[in-house]
Amino acid sequence: MLDNRIVLHAAFVLLLPVVVAVFGLSVWTALLLVVVALLWRWAIVLVGFLRPAAGPDMALETISASHFVEKVRWCMDRLGLEYEELPWCGTLGAFYLGRTVPRLHLRTGMVRSQIGNSPEILRYLWGAYGVTRGDAAAFLEPTEERLEFERTIDRCGVSLQVWIYYHLLDAPALCKHAWGVDSEAIPKWQRKLVALLYPVQAAMIRKAFRVNETNYRKSCEGIQALLAETEARLTEGRRSILGGETLNYTDFAFAAIQGIWLQPEGYGGGAGIRIERSRVPAAMRRDIERWIEDYPRVTGFIERLYAQERRAD
Repeated sequence: MLDNRIVLHAAFVLLLPVVVAVFGLSVWTALLLVVVALLWRWAIVLVGFLRPAAGPDMALETISASHFVEKVRWCMDRLGLEYEELPWCGTLGAFYLGRTVPRLHLRTGMVRSQIGNSPEILRYLWGAYGVTRGDAAAFLEPTEERLEFERTIDRCGVSLQVWIYYHLLDAPALCKHAWGVDSEAIPKWQRKLVALLYPVQAAMIRKAFRVNETNYRKSCEGIQALLAETEARLTEGRRSILGGETLNYTDFAFAAIQGIWLQPEGYGGGAGIRIERSRVPAAMRRDIERWIEDYPRVTGFIERLYAQERRAD
């Protein structure tokens, strides 16, 4: 969530050398402009204390099709928190601003904070609401077993990113749709920019995620290992993956992360983008159909949680 005052000041600072060079300004004039820039920045700090920029007390930066975003979004919705979603288009924030999602923005009086990465956000939610919301927040309690399982789920989430891009980068129209180029909830300039920069974005993603045949196969092995482990855990009648009758955040995290390939009804809780299986490339569809056939308990578990537990109200 960018403050327009800071963006304008940053643009001024970046353009200073250009202004000095174009107009042939003297050293003393250049120093005066530097002083002006410093005073301007100080003024922004003072105004930030005296008259904070308008905005929600809680906001979540997202991208349209992100299983890690859905993991956090689901837990925030289950807590009944009031927050604003700030969607970005594709990987613009990550590759050009160094800002990954999900990213939670908080306002406490005059103080504004932000937390990145889904595990850290969930730990904050537990610390902030574990006492004040009592039983309603109990599902977020981190135990050693839950934390270890969450790490396993998140590692699989990275493997799923490789799997997704292996299939979708060669289907530009569908990939851009998944990034949100057709979503009016995303600023128009971002959608236009992503469409224009798609070849550059695709090349950077192939490099960053090592999207190739070898890593695709390795990623599939990792995905299937977790699916097989969870299939074995989900014995007849078991409600939670780790056991017991009470669902906890790892159940929702698993359903959110694996839901990216299953795309059950309700995926995203009304936000994000859900893509019908009939639209994906044939090879991707074959992977999905094989996993549905090989892991029926996992498939049923995810679909059941989305049907019964995934509500944004």
